[in-house]
Amino acid sequence: MPDSDSETNDPLAQREEQLSQEVRALRAEVERMNNHRFIRLHDSLFKLGMFQLYRGLAFGLGSVLGATILVSWVIYMLGSIDFIPVLGDWATQIIDEIKVTPSEQ
Repeated sequence: MPDSDSETNDPLAQREEQLSQEVRALRAEVERMNNHRFIRLHDSLFKLGMFQLYRGLAFGLGSVLGATILVSWVIYMLGSIDFIPVLGDWATQIIDEIKVTPSEQ
């Protein structure tokens, strides 16, 4: 007949072993995350500043290129609209202004 202390300690020991395993797994994940390139990149103020500078330059360049393509596409579409006289004339004027070369000014 098992005594009552060993029955209560057995589930407690199992739970303690589970928690111990979870803590070991958590330590391994934290160590893996600390060794990740993104975290190592942000451990220095200089590295962080350079990363943010490159990120800003890429964002600015992408924004300018995207806006240029979008505006030129919209102007092209508006220029091809002939059935709405006001928009067609306005778009044609914009296209003519864009096509003006420096020697014509």
